[in-house]
Amino acid sequence: MTEKHEVHFLHKVFASSGITQEELRQIIPYYQQVTFKKNDYLLKQGQVENKYWFIESGFIRSYVIDTEGNDITFNLYAAGDVVIDYPSMFFFTPTRENIQTLSDCVCWEIKFDDFQAMFNDIVNFREQQRGLLLKSYFALKEHNISLIADHAKDRYLKFLKEKPHIIQNVPLKYIATLLGITDTSLSRIRKEIMHE
Repeated sequence: MTEKHEVHFLHKVFASSGITQEELRQIIPYYQQVTFKKNDYLLKQGQVENKYWFIESGFIRSYVIDTEGNDITFNLYAAGDVVIDYPSMFFFTPTRENIQTLSDCVCWEIKFDDFQAMFNDIVNFREQQRGLLLKSYFALKEHNISLIADHAKDRYLKFLKEKPHIIQNVPLKYIATLLGITDTSLSRIRKEIMHE
């Protein structure tokens, strides 16, 4: 991978966060490009996360095992997303999530110690990271409320509008559990929409 490519991709990641070119030159060396094969684990339940990733290409999911032994999709990630278990990374606690690739992936990884150094030293980086944390929190809260307050069809239509690339590339069984419905219910909803 060329240095020019690195600068281009990471510049795109940080472009809307007010980070200056000088700050970007300080930040880039802390990120390392890593590749994962389909079905690789970035994190397994019980481990403590000490790094996180920006996805350049590919698809990743996080899932948890419920009390009956079923794996339930907790989140789906695609290019441009940040993959992180915030409580594990910031409170040094074992994660309850499993984070696994659904395709071959190219990611940009940063270790917690490096993240912490930049968080303390680079104001715009700190603000950008706070923004990512807030965005993640609000998305999680909105999703949880939607599971309670919205009909399954409305949840699917919203997801389809916001993340069509995930619908087109991720197995429907994972989307179904993320939306809190069965595969059969999702198939029925999709047929209804096609006939409308």
